[in-house]
Amino acid sequence: MLTYSTETLMNNEPIYLDYNATTPIAPQVKQEIVRCLDIFGNPSSSHRYGILARQIVDNARLQVSKLLGCNPDEIIFTSGGTESNNLAIVGYMLRFNKGHIISSLIEHPSVLNPLMLLKEEGYEVTFVPIGSDGIIDPDDIKRAIRSDTRLITVMHANNETGAIQHITEIGKIAKEHGIVFHSDGAQCLGKISTRVYDLNVDLYTIAGHKFYAPKGVGALFIRDGVEIQPVLRGAGQEKGIRPGTENVPYISGLGKACELVFDGITSFAEHSLMLTRTLYEMLLSCFPVKLNGSFTQRLPNTLNISIRGIKAHDLVATLSDSVAISAGSACHSGIPKPSLTLQSMGLTDDALSAIRVSTGIYTTIDDINEACKRLIKAVNKLKL
Repeated sequence: MLTYSTETLMNNEPIYLDYNATTPIAPQVKQEIVRCLDIFGNPSSSHRYGILARQIVDNARLQVSKLLGCNPDEIIFTSGGTESNNLAIVGYMLRFNKGHIISSLIEHPSVLNPLMLLKEEGYEVTFVPIGSDGIIDPDDIKRAIRSDTRLITVMHANNETGAIQHITEIGKIAKEHGIVFHSDGAQCLGKISTRVYDLNVDLYTIAGHKFYAPKGVGALFIRDGVEIQPVLRGAGQEKGIRPGTENVPYISGLGKACELVFDGITSFAEHSLMLTRTLYEMLLSCFPVKLNGSFTQRLPNTLNISIRGIKAHDLVATLSDSVAISAGSACHSGIPKPSLTLQSMGLTDDALSAIRVSTGIYTTIDDINEACKRLIKAVNKLKL
């Protein structure tokens, strides 16, 4: 089980509040990876070296399945969230010459871009509306269903606002209509429950670097009976769905991370919620701050706020050596533009002022207090 740190993660370094972007590798995960670097056998080989490597992969598959609450043979290892999303969406739709997909504009680019590719190939996509709180109304999903709808893909929780969608209800609607349901759960592992059978999902994406495993490894839950075409062509690894020699050390690290967060979800949620609410209230007492998204139906570690009168990119740049946070807008050719997520929620000027703060297992209340002081100082400097 992961334990909370009592000291700032990196002494004399910026306070890290960008855990939704990536997390540090947990020491236990790092130790497991290093241990497995010496296990060099190919898991497909039938000799002792290969068998040992295969046992490590199988054990990791068991650890992942325990966290997701599914059967081990329903887990396919990938290189991360982007590949898992592409494999789920493109791999499933390749079974059909044409068809209709339902999704939303608040999805991660690794969902939106495959959907755009499929549109170019003649498939049809409906993007349902987003509420001002960043949450999709399941009735809008129901209304968008057609006789040729093959797939619904809606993220479990948004990476920018933390908004948690009504996944269980959407999954029930999909099941009633015989439609396969995919959800990108990359932001949810270790933060909220991700029991896939309870969520009514058929396909579920996870990414290791979002919960203390390394970058470059992830997994896809594929419910038994759902057929996926391989996107990559090669040998027969991972049931032939994801060919390529398995990255044994990183897969082992992913399994260890799942084991570590399994027992700590409730305590992490309580700890994170206390931290984000403390920061919000401290900032609200000093500036006109607007919360973007739901205050209750969101990831406990995520806070997306707009500080009016301040450009987010200027604030992030000013804080770059003291507090690590993200802006709620993208900067193209030197011109900041609101993120598609915030635009879909109806934000305009507030979107350009939006920052995202996301805490993690190593974040302490001292970090939050000090980060708040630095944020207030930076905002006052920018207002001069």
